[in-house]
Amino acid sequence: MPGRSSPLWNRLSLLPQERAVLERAPRVIVPENRAELVELAVGGPGSDRFEVAYEVPGKGRVVEATVVRCRNGLAVHYGEPYMRRRDPDCMVVADRDPSDKPRFSERFHVPFEELRQEIFDWLARQELLVLPFSAGHATLGHDSLLIAPANAGFFTAGLADLQGMIPGEEIPDGFTPRAIIYLAPPFRHTHCDGRQVVVHNRTPNLHELFSLNLYPGPSAKKGIYGVLLAIGEEEGWLTAHGSTVQVVTPYDNIVTIMHEGASGGGKSEMLEHVQREPDGRLRLGTNLITGEKRYLVLPRGCELLPVTDDMALCHPEIQNDSRKLVVTDAEAAWFLRVNHIAEYGTDPHYEYLTIHPPEPLIFLNMHGVPDATCLIWEHVEDEPGRRCPNPRVILPRRMVPGIVNEPVEVDIRSFGVRTPPCTRQAPSYGIFGLVHFLPPALGWLWRMVSPRGHDNPSITESEGMSCEGVGSYWPFATGRRVDQANLLLKQILASPGTRYTISPNQHIGAWQVGFMPQWIAREYLARRGLARFRPGQLVPARCPLLGYTLTSMMIEGASVSQWFLQVETQPEVGEQAYDAGAAMLDACFRHELEPYLKEADLDPLGRRIIECLLAGGTLDDYLKLIPM
Repeated sequence: MPGRSSPLWNRLSLLPQERAVLERAPRVIVPENRAELVELAVGGPGSDRFEVAYEVPGKGRVVEATVVRCRNGLAVHYGEPYMRRRDPDCMVVADRDPSDKPRFSERFHVPFEELRQEIFDWLARQELLVLPFSAGHATLGHDSLLIAPANAGFFTAGLADLQGMIPGEEIPDGFTPRAIIYLAPPFRHTHCDGRQVVVHNRTPNLHELFSLNLYPGPSAKKGIYGVLLAIGEEEGWLTAHGSTVQVVTPYDNIVTIMHEGASGGGKSEMLEHVQREPDGRLRLGTNLITGEKRYLVLPRGCELLPVTDDMALCHPEIQNDSRKLVVTDAEAAWFLRVNHIAEYGTDPHYEYLTIHPPEPLIFLNMHGVPDATCLIWEHVEDEPGRRCPNPRVILPRRMVPGIVNEPVEVDIRSFGVRTPPCTRQAPSYGIFGLVHFLPPALGWLWRMVSPRGHDNPSITESEGMSCEGVGSYWPFATGRRVDQANLLLKQILASPGTRYTISPNQHIGAWQVGFMPQWIAREYLARRGLARFRPGQLVPARCPLLGYTLTSMMIEGASVSQWFLQVETQPEVGEQAYDAGAAMLDACFRHELEPYLKEADLDPLGRRIIECLLAGGTLDDYLKLIPM
């Protein structure tokens, strides 16, 4: 669609500066369908390999990514390992509205208005792709726009999958963007020391998002998340960072679980079927010291009806009088991480969906050979012998069997934490049992802190027990922590019928367990429903931050060892190492939560909950603040 002769401008409500970019560009393409974007991503029909490259002053031609056409989709490869996963420090804010995030001018020592104009001038010299979409939801979302160089077709196609697309011929008159993404990869080299940077510029009627890199995680994915959080902050609602699944037991009862947590906390895995051994058993774990393996026999798993994968829209228009939180998906596709699928047969469900998709998929950080099938267990290597920890596939919801498109009531809000091994010789915070039950006040505290946990595959390297912060979505939010903390507490108080649990992944004490704890917890919680526990079955955990733990667990006649429920009973751990790990958790919580007490507008109840933690509160103390 030629830029100057197109009637597009007559149907878009744009500010003069934005309109000028499109009118000055030599060509503007507004795609009519996804197939057109797939062809653009590889350079057109007949092409099976395409380099996404830009001329960068002082560096010459820089290849940011290579796109290969495979039989089942597009395989995108970033030559620079740093670009293969999200930098947790990529966000900066350019405007002067209230924010706890770094300002662009302070970090890069350049007035943002200068860079903004340079980006507009650069875009105006490019052939452009313009993608209209509705951010957050087809009917509850907000008019939005992507303006990108035409050679970034794979990025545009990825956003079209993640948030949907409005074909050029279907753009309604008066389409008024609430958010615009400007894609300008060369500027990470010229202005940002080669780092991933996403700049948020909030204005009264428009949220501008400048994506200075081609990895879609910080912008097409989390950047739009930041837009939704900013809008929700203005209007008084949240988009939770969680996957949601309706679990249908063999007895046909349904329990809905929303699993939250920092990146790598098991959100996508909560939607996966439990992984089995070749003989059908479940491997509970492998003891890292003795080599012993423990198994569980579960003849039949529950049916899974997926609802959300990562962004759960908690919009006021879908809440009801059930006293439970109600959510629907804020995405049209899922950004699935498949690093745990390392060989054929690990997850037949996703393997089938990705090998035989009805439409070409977009694969990131996987080996791609022209006219061959891209396989989700063949990950690229960051260096010889070291696989990239963040292979991804964008899976449109319309391709997922059993998908639930209607809002659902959440029975249980689970929380996931990546935990390291814990032993007498090397104590750590890997002291979580298979599942813990939390009073709502503790549920709020865990979401306020949101530890990233051990060996996080989704982000670039970080030291020690770092935390994502409030909601586990704080890295994507543009405003103030205290405002999000108050909204989260308000949400918890408004849904007293929703219960709270927490499960680890990777390790339970001295046992390597992968994601098995949350899968077993899902099967157990669905089967027992929301019935009360019998006396003595639920007891306070040794660490108050972990709420209650089970003294016994039985699923379909199979018993789970106490070692997996109360870690201090493991002979390789013991009470002394457990207590050392509990002290690490306590120190982390204190470090993250004490600054909130300096905020004058912190909710008074939230202030009392944090003060309870700092005073060494017991479970009874937390229950008095918000009854369970």
